[in-house]
Amino acid sequence: MTIIPLPAGDLSELRHASPRVRAILENVLSGGEASEAEGVALFRAEGADKPALYAAADEMRRRANGDRVSFVVNRNINFTNICYMGCRFCGFAKRSEDEGAEFLSLGQVVARAQEAWDRGATEVCIQGGLHPKMEGDHYRRIVLAIKDALPDMHIHAFSPFEIWYGASKSKMGYHEFLADLKAAGLGSIPGTAAEILDTEIRQQLTRNKLSTERWVEIVRAAHEVGIPTTATIMYGHIDGPEHWAAHIALLRSIQKDTGGFTELVPLSFVHTESPLYTQAPDRVRPGPTADEVDKMHAVSRLMLAGWIDNIQVSWTKLGPARAQQMLSRGVNDLGGTLMNESISRAAGASHGQEITAHELVQMIRASGRVPVRRSTVYDIREVYDDHDPQALAPLVARSGAGPLDFLNMFPERIEAAE
Repeated sequence: MTIIPLPAGDLSELRHASPRVRAILENVLSGGEASEAEGVALFRAEGADKPALYAAADEMRRRANGDRVSFVVNRNINFTNICYMGCRFCGFAKRSEDEGAEFLSLGQVVARAQEAWDRGATEVCIQGGLHPKMEGDHYRRIVLAIKDALPDMHIHAFSPFEIWYGASKSKMGYHEFLADLKAAGLGSIPGTAAEILDTEIRQQLTRNKLSTERWVEIVRAAHEVGIPTTATIMYGHIDGPEHWAAHIALLRSIQKDTGGFTELVPLSFVHTESPLYTQAPDRVRPGPTADEVDKMHAVSRLMLAGWIDNIQVSWTKLGPARAQQMLSRGVNDLGGTLMNESISRAAGASHGQEITAHELVQMIRASGRVPVRRSTVYDIREVYDDHDPQALAPLVARSGAGPLDFLNMFPERIEAAE
C-alpha cells in the first residue's frame, strides 16, 4: 500500500528528539515504514523523544482520519461465563457449580439484543466462555436466533478461541466452520484471545491452549472467507517492548496479505482480580504504566500507518478521562457504548458498563474533535456536527461518579462543546 504524505503540522517537537528517534519518525511521516526494531526503540522513548513520538502519532491520525472521532452504538452480551480453560489472566471464568455461573438461553440472548436495538444499537458483540457441555453448533444457533428477530443487527461475535472450540466440537475445518457462520449471518469477529502473540508469553498466560500459530490461522481463515475482524493486544503483565513491537509487526504482516482487520484495540492488563497477578504479584506487573499506555497507542498508530488506520482506545480499561487523553496519542475511535460489560469488571476494572452515545459525543466535542457514529466496519452513519444523539438513561443504573464528571474540572471544555 502506498502512503501519500500530506503537509505536516508544526511538529516542532521533532527538532528536540534524539537523532535516531527523529529519523524513525521522519521516515514514517514521509511515507516509510517503522521496522520491528524501530518499534522497540519508540517504545523505549524517554525525555524529549516522548513528545516527538506523540506529535508524530497525532499527525498520522490527522492524515488518516481528519478530526473525526468515531464510536458505535452497541451492546456486549456475554452468553456464558462458564469456562474450564484456566487462562491465568482471566477473572471472568467460573465453573458450573460456582455462585454467579450463568448460561443464557437463546431467548435471553435475543431479548438482550432486542433491548439494545430499541436503544439505537446497530451491533451486538457476543463472546462467552468455553462451556464444556456446549455443542459446536451453539454459535450458529445464536446467530440464527438473533438474525431471525433482528435481521438488520450486525453480529460481531466469537473470538478466535471460540472459533477453535466450535470447529473442534463440530469436527469442521476453520474455513468451513467460519463460512457456515457467515452464511447464518455472522458479520465480523472480535480479534480477542490474541493477548501477546509470543509463544513464551502465551505459555505463561494460557498454557498455550490457543497458540500464536493457531490464532493467526483462524484470523486468516476468517479474512479469507470474507469475515472482517478486529485486532487486539493485551499488555502490561509479563511482557515488554520487544513483545509489543513483534505483535504489532505480525498484525501488519497479516493485514498486508488479507486487508481483513478493521481496527486495533490495545487492552491494558487489569490486575486487581486476575489470578495471574494475585498468585504471583512479585513476578507480574499490575498493568502498564501511564507512559506505556501513551506509547502503546502512539506506536501502534505509527507502525500500522496505511494498513490499519483505526486505533481504538478501551474506555472500560482506562476510564473515560484517560481514554479522552488518548485522542492526542494517535487514537481516532472510542469504541462502543457497550451497555453491559462483564469481562473487564470481573478482572477488577471500575469504569462502569456503559457510556451512552450522548455522553460519548460530549466527550469528543470537549476534546475539540468532531463526533461520528459509525457501523462496526467503519461506515459513517451520522456526523454530530450540529446536533446531539438522544439523551438516554444508562441501561444499568449507576452508582458513584458518572463518566463525564471529569469534564467538570475543565469548564472551558464544556463551554466550547456547548
